[in-house]
Amino acid sequence: MLFKTKKRYLIAGLGNPGAKYENTRHNTGFICADRLIKSLGASECRPRGNALIWKGVYGENEVFVIKPQTFMNLSGGAVSAVMHYYKIPLENIIVIFDDVSLDVGRIRIRPKGSDGGHNGIWDIICAVGSEDFMRIKIGVGKKPHPDYDLKEWVLGKFSKDELDLISVAAEKTCDICRMLIDGKLDEARNKYNG
Repeated sequence: MLFKTKKRYLIAGLGNPGAKYENTRHNTGFICADRLIKSLGASECRPRGNALIWKGVYGENEVFVIKPQTFMNLSGGAVSAVMHYYKIPLENIIVIFDDVSLDVGRIRIRPKGSDGGHNGIWDIICAVGSEDFMRIKIGVGKKPHPDYDLKEWVLGKFSKDELDLISVAAEKTCDICRMLIDGKLDEARNKYNG
């Protein structure tokens, strides 16, 4: 009898730790990670590499969902530490994060690419030494006007209506992660890329 080899996946939702940053645009990755943890029925593991970690199972796969506790711009160390500790290959990493170039709740799935001006992604690329990991971008809306301070914008809180849209996107993210684990990248992009 043949047994399917179990694979490991690392899904990192990016954000900033602490109650002060809850429901801010920059914490969209955390919001999605929380929904995914619940969806998988994942159990909390011992923190490692400055990350909170949950482990769940999807099919024959072990899925580690993490929330780096290093603040957004230093997310790479946490992702790299967990990746190496659990021996997760680069192609099995999925990063979920906010994108100011997309309307609130819109989704864009990418198999790899540059940091696109996102400091958290830039730090991960530096830490793992490659751009070749999957990303799920969640739109948080453009700045109200060009002179608006970007830091102030991404650290600002969502309105109730915006939070409803983010909640819908977080639910979709759970399905997207399952599709990516199943190797259905093109199908996921066709279904969800907005």
